[in-house]
Amino acid sequence: MRFDTLLVQSGQRPTSGAGDAVPPIHLAATYERNVQDPQRYYYGRGENPTREELEECLAALEDAGFATVFASGQAAASAVLSLLSAGQRVVSCDDVYSGTDALLALIERAGVEVHRTDLSDPGRAAEALGAGSRLDLVWIETPTNPLLKIVDLETVCRLAHDRGALVVVDNTLASPALQQPLRWADISLYSTTKSISGHLDVLGGALVYHDERLHERLRTHRTVVGNVPGALDCYLIRRGLKTLSLRVARQVESAALVLAALEDKPSVGAIHYPGLSAHPGHRIAARQMSAFGSIISFEYLGDHTKLLEQVRVFAAAVSLGGVQSLIECPASMSHAAIARQALLSRGVSENLVRLSIGIEDPVDLVADLRAALRAG
Repeated sequence: MRFDTLLVQSGQRPTSGAGDAVPPIHLAATYERNVQDPQRYYYGRGENPTREELEECLAALEDAGFATVFASGQAAASAVLSLLSAGQRVVSCDDVYSGTDALLALIERAGVEVHRTDLSDPGRAAEALGAGSRLDLVWIETPTNPLLKIVDLETVCRLAHDRGALVVVDNTLASPALQQPLRWADISLYSTTKSISGHLDVLGGALVYHDERLHERLRTHRTVVGNVPGALDCYLIRRGLKTLSLRVARQVESAALVLAALEDKPSVGAIHYPGLSAHPGHRIAARQMSAFGSIISFEYLGDHTKLLEQVRVFAAAVSLGGVQSLIECPASMSHAAIARQALLSRGVSENLVRLSIGIEDPVDLVADLRAALRAG
């Protein structure tokens, strides 16, 4: 089956005989042993049919062997980092989600060496991944959050695998609809809170991968630690996933119109969007993504606080990938936990503004943004 058919039909198991067109939600926290033949389900922290249906769908979307879902994207990322021990070494993109940055800081304190570098720069990537020091895990975001840098997945994954390292790609901004990291990497990571569920009403995370031994380790970690999503959350994420392609197509189309509205504004400085031909990663993004996404960042040359106060259609809020369009200033919102000087060293200024384009009428989005830019 093709991608859009898998979105709707994969993971939907036959029901018990009622003929439900939609699989039921299995809310049980525990299971009777004497009615199962063969015995499969024991306790909800370990097994749940609704959770498994979501996992089967996510794995099918990337033609993967396995998927494991978690209570949040942070829980999924933490599970990957649990594979490491003191003395091992991680190379990570320098421009990453602030929650990832916080997790990397935690494992540093536990004795794991973390080297942050601009993996979108071929020279720096080759230097960081070259011979001479230990390499156990490479952490990639592409597009990165919030500067939308593009990492060449084929090249970086080859360099990492030549050193025997595991590669995880945080594919949250692109979603599996626009990018399939497992063509090159070992693990795709998602905050399913974002585009996958798409409605800003549920938290979740997921890891998608091929390796069975890795599956055993990650699944055991989740069960022991208890970072499991509830059945209702899994149902909501699975329901949102069915419209992923439709939503993403509309969002990408609208993003192009919003982008055009920004380009001629005197209060708008540098624009970060991989769909622009001047973007350093434009050609790589065109090769490894099916479209350029619905997230736009730009330098605002006025008072960003006033800009966020002026919007009416956009909501001033963190998160991304949902049906509602959002506007935020990463330095004071989504990335506020990172020290100001550290952000500046990575190129994230106090006036960087990030837009997440939703599915509203793009005419209204453009009008709202233009009015806010004029007033701000």
